[in-house]
Amino acid sequence: MGLKFTLIHILLFFLTLTSIATKAENVIFTGPDIGIGQNLEILEDTNGVLTYPAVASSKNFVKNTDITPNFGLSSSTFWVRFTVQNTTTIDKLFLELANPRVKSCTLYFDENNKVVEESISWADPFYTRKIKHQNIVFELLLPEKTRKTYYLRIESSEQIVLPLILRSEVDFLRFALSNEIISGIHVGILFVMMLYNFFLYFSIREKSYLYYVLYILFIGLTQTTITGYTFKFLWPGSPEFNQFSIITFPALAGSFAILFFQNFLHTKERAKIIHKILSAVLVLYLFSAILNLAGLERISYRIIDVCAVTASLLALIVSARLSWEGYRPAKFYFVAWSIFLVGIVLYTMRNLNILPYSILTNYTMQAGTVIEVILLSFALADKINILKREKEVSQAQALMISLENEKIILNQNAFLEKSVDERTQELQLANTELNLALTKLKDAQTQLIESEKMASLGQLTAGIAHEINNPINFVSSNIRPLRRDIADLIEILDSYSDLHERNPENDIDAKLKEIQDLKDDLDVDYIKTELAELLKGMEDGAHRTVEIVKGLKMFARVDDTDLNMVNINDGIESTLVILNYQMGTSMRLIKELGSIPNVEGYGGKLNQVFMNILTNSIYVIQKDPNILQPTIHVKTWLSDTDHVSISIKDNGSGMSPEVKAKIFEPFFTTKQVGEGTGLGLSIVFKIIEVHNGNIAVNTEVGQGTEFVITLPILKKKKPILVVNE
Repeated sequence: MGLKFTLIHILLFFLTLTSIATKAENVIFTGPDIGIGQNLEILEDTNGVLTYPAVASSKNFVKNTDITPNFGLSSSTFWVRFTVQNTTTIDKLFLELANPRVKSCTLYFDENNKVVEESISWADPFYTRKIKHQNIVFELLLPEKTRKTYYLRIESSEQIVLPLILRSEVDFLRFALSNEIISGIHVGILFVMMLYNFFLYFSIREKSYLYYVLYILFIGLTQTTITGYTFKFLWPGSPEFNQFSIITFPALAGSFAILFFQNFLHTKERAKIIHKILSAVLVLYLFSAILNLAGLERISYRIIDVCAVTASLLALIVSARLSWEGYRPAKFYFVAWSIFLVGIVLYTMRNLNILPYSILTNYTMQAGTVIEVILLSFALADKINILKREKEVSQAQALMISLENEKIILNQNAFLEKSVDERTQELQLANTELNLALTKLKDAQTQLIESEKMASLGQLTAGIAHEINNPINFVSSNIRPLRRDIADLIEILDSYSDLHERNPENDIDAKLKEIQDLKDDLDVDYIKTELAELLKGMEDGAHRTVEIVKGLKMFARVDDTDLNMVNINDGIESTLVILNYQMGTSMRLIKELGSIPNVEGYGGKLNQVFMNILTNSIYVIQKDPNILQPTIHVKTWLSDTDHVSISIKDNGSGMSPEVKAKIFEPFFTTKQVGEGTGLGLSIVFKIIEVHNGNIAVNTEVGQGTEFVITLPILKKKKPILVVNE
């Protein structure tokens, strides 16, 4: 059907990405073949007026990043530039554009200071081609260890897709031979199935067979036209007819496919609305063929796109519904049509290089068509047997119904009573199992909550140990130099004591000079300066330890069961002290703690809210190595006269809408197994709820995450806090 032809182009269009303006790398040919899509540079000529000299000197080329370039249905002319470096001993290479539907392709390159131009066009007969191949193929003469830049000028009235492959001569011939053999098998199977069903049509005069024969004929012509074989073998001297057939054959294939579908599944009786829609699509198919005759190729192409998608989906939906209802022909059709669509998808993925080019992937569309044709032929053959069996079954059923009615009436009461008893027992058993499952679930939840508490406690202990260890180490490291300086001072004092033991007649001046020499040797001024610095450092270490203990006491809060007026800023500061070790030195912390009043609440619980959110922010930032400057921004402000707001924002990877919708659900986590229980933000939500506040999340993927908490200054209600964090 023409659906194949159109669905290929639609899938190629939506799977193609845009290019970026950087220079492409050279094609390093090492043999036997290589796809060069990502080595191309593209220039779009919207008016089609640029010449080769202007293009060769243009700086407007942009690098293509797609494996298979796709420019959609465009009236522009596209120039493609690439450079090939041959590292093999082969001096003859073949450039293959595996899309025979390109209207015109011209190759340009410089050779001995001259411009060489080779062109392959729809307007030229097939036998004028230098290389007799259904695809567009150019021969490149490139000696070993040389490099050359080539340009392609491409224009088309259809969707422009450029699967470009560079091959060695051996690989080109091998691949061409394989394609010829497989294509011959494909055409042979379709021809045999067409003759088989044509014979059946003359035997039983059923219109379904005639429509099916015409469908096989035109779907075969469509596929061989798409792959270029009809132009190569059937009408090589008629390029005009070849252009005409590329759109007309799919339109006719789609038309006969609809007629066969309607007749085979009796949609007029079984799906009346769909039958009318398909009839309208059939008219549009024929109208597109008329527009093609009038030269309106692009409009015709668009109409076929719409018709193909509509007919494809409707056929799949109707056959699936009728299959579900037990209609046997619909089951054959649904399976055959599904395989046909899978073949098209695989063929499209091959064209996009999602799947590799190979003998297996190159003919998935044809394989899907062959399987579809065979299955539908079986379905048509089975239809005769179905009609015969349906008549026999209907007669047998009429007799069985009369006998069964009496039996049903006699056994109905007993059966119903037994069914009620069995159902009651099942419900009782199910109720028991549900209660047991609920108990196990509660036990598991309790264990996970305890696990979360132990993880938080370990995190808290590690932070405190590291923070206290730094000032203590500083004090300890100052003791040795302090002891040394004191010993030097004692030595000087002892020298002064010796003056009292000397007789008046002794030389006191000599002793004083000796003491002065000692002071000079010991550098008394340095000792005094060092003593002051050591004492100051020990004082700072002790002060830092006191501040940490003070922050810990504030964070711990032993008054969780009672409401108190809580200083939010102090709680945030104490939490940051605990988490300072986790944040490290590379993470930037921005604090904008505004002047806000105290809030009525549970201080310890609010501190846990800050810790859980900050811990998540630190985790997300540390797990993303692409963040140049990890940053956490904490801000508090008075949002109105009755509420205060707290914002905790990071520049991490952010969250998708799906993740954002689930973050407050118990046990939901995006962390690796063993790194979290998924209860942290669930507990945060419950604590904020108890405080009659609310929490909002502002996030986008790649844009970081911000939690905004709003708390009332005075609670309207005072519920008992029952959060098992």
